[in-house]
Parts: sequence; structure tokens; C-alpha cells
Amino acid sequence: MTTLRKVRTSRTRTRRHTPGKHTLTGHFQMHTAFHSRILQNHRNVLVYLPPDYAANPFRRYPVFYMQDGQNLFDGATSYIPGVEWEVDETAERLIRNRKIEPVIIVGIYNTGVDRIDEYTPTRDPKVDKGGKANLYGRFLVEELKPFIDHHYRTLPDRHHTAVGGSSLGGLVSMYLGLKYPQVFGKLAVMSPSFWWDHQIIVESVRKLSHKPSFRIWLDMGTKEGPSALHSARRMRDALHEKGFHQGQDLHYREAKRARHGERAWRRRVSPMLQFLFPPQRKS
Repeated sequence: MTTLRKVRTSRTRTRRHTPGKHTLTGHFQMHTAFHSRILQNHRNVLVYLPPDYAANPFRRYPVFYMQDGQNLFDGATSYIPGVEWEVDETAERLIRNRKIEPVIIVGIYNTGVDRIDEYTPTRDPKVDKGGKANLYGRFLVEELKPFIDHHYRTLPDRHHTAVGGSSLGGLVSMYLGLKYPQVFGKLAVMSPSFWWDHQIIVESVRKLSHKPSFRIWLDMGTKEGPSALHSARRMRDALHEKGFHQGQDLHYREAKRARHGERAWRRRVSPMLQFLFPPQRKS
């Protein structure tokens, strides 16, 4: 386990990036080459700790598990060098300003070559890939979550456990919420690849016999293509049919002129966190 620390530096609206320079803000712990017996592979897991974690040794925190962890916090590891979600900077600001509940955020790195297979619930004949989301879900629920709950002061129940991601990471997060409603009570589904295998995930929701019990953020950029927008709207409508209500347990957003990429998702991190982790009212 390696502890990474970075002091916030002054930043302009458009941050310049030096190739190879780390851009972590706040307190982190890196778990290098975390092995999965279920998937028979390994990946890095980077854990963001809220500002008061060390100062409050008896406090426990909700946990947010996020896909594509290398893109969330650090410009040195992001898919496009220097273009990351700034989840750490955003969470730090919102927590310090008491706009959200302090939360532990677990960035689960994808493995590159296995990403498509692990993030998809079925094998899509069009691309001849996919279908290992079930095993990936078992990895999260049976291996990673117990590890995080053991090593950190978490609130392990479903009401305080979220899962999220974008693109295929949004697809698999939706799948995990449906498969493990007893584990995940909050979902962040951003620009999801619901087109996968003829929108099979949308049909799965439409066929549910009862309303799933979770709080869900669902969004799509209006410049991501007609099919992507159509599939997101179909999922929104399917959730409405099951009893979800906009502004209560569902927040559906169409981001105007937003395209499919880290820059767009970065701009939606703040409202997403505020919807899923609103500050706790004092009794």
C-alpha cells in the first residue's frame, strides 16, 4: 500500500498539464496490482480519502466505486494525457463547502485488453466481444468490496454504497445495480453504452417485475449521436414505467452540446456527486 499526497495548487479555468506530471489533489492510497482470483488478472486500485478521514478516527464513510479509475484523478495516467475527470478536486471542494457528504472514492483501473469483455453483460455478435460483466461483478462484490470494507472505515450497507462510470463503464454500472440491488443503492450512469447488443440492458429493465430500489443519476450528451441519445431516453422511460421519479430517485440529464469524452464528464461530476451524496441533515 502506497500513500500519495498532493497539496492543491492554484488553478485556472483551463488547467495546463505537463506530460507525465501527477495531478492528484488530497489524500490517496494506491493498491498496486490488486489480484482477482475470479478474473485471473490484476489491476491498480486508487482510493481517495475525504479531507477529514485522518482527523476523525471513529467516523465511517460511504463508498463510491468507479470504473476506469486511471481517468478519474490523475492526468499522468488518463487515457488522454492530461485530460482527467478531476473527481478529487471536485470532491474536495464539495466536501469542504458541505455540499456533499464526505465519501471514499475507489477508482478501479481497467485492464486495457480486458475492458470491453469485463464491462459488458453479453457477447455482442457485431463486435465479437463481451460477456464477462458477471465475473467482473463477482470481483467487485466478492473480492474488492470486502477488501475495502476491511482496510477502510466504511459504511458497508447498500444505502451508503455507490457504483458508477461512463460509456461502457456506465453500462456495467447499470448492470451491477440491477444484479446486486442488495449491495449497491446508488448508481452513476454517465453517457452509457446502452446500444450494446441491441440495447439488451434497456430490455432487462423493461422486463423487471418490480421497481429496483436504488437512486440513479443517468445522463447523455446531445452531441453523442442519435442512437446514444435514443437509448438513454428509452432507459429513462423504462425507469419511469417502473416507478422512478425525476428529481427524487432519478436524475436524468441531457447535457447540451456535450460530446463523448472526459472533458464532458468532468463538467458533470459536481451535480452527479451532489445528487448521489447530499449532505446529511443534522437531527
